[in-house]
Amino acid sequence: MAEAKTQLFDNDLQELAQLFKALAHPARLQILSFLASQNACFSGDITEEIPLGRTTVNQHLSELKKVGLVQGIVRGSKTNYCLDNKAIELLEKSGIEFLSKLNKSNCNDC
Repeated sequence: MAEAKTQLFDNDLQELAQLFKALAHPARLQILSFLASQNACFSGDITEEIPLGRTTVNQHLSELKKVGLVQGIVRGSKTNYCLDNKAIELLEKSGIEFLSKLNKSNCNDC
C-alpha cells in the first residue's frame, strides 16, 4: 500500500527519494567514499575495506546498484565495482536544487 502512495508524487521527487534512501545508511556512504577514492574500478573484495560481512556488503552494493550509483561488472570470478559518474552528477545536481529550495524558505519565526 505504501508503494501506491508514492505514485501520488511526481517522478522527479520519487527518483530523488530513492537516491536519498540509498544514501541513508553509513555502510553505503562508506562504500561510495571508498569507490570514489580509487583511481580505477575496484576489482576485489570490498569486505576487506568495509567492516561488515560479505553478505551485508553485497546487500548494500545491491541497493546502490539498484539506484544506479554503482556499477558492477563481472570479470571471471571477480566483480569490478565503479561509481557511475553520470548518476553521481545527477544526484549532486538534484540534491543541490532540492536543498536550495529548502534553504530559501521564508519561515524564520519557528
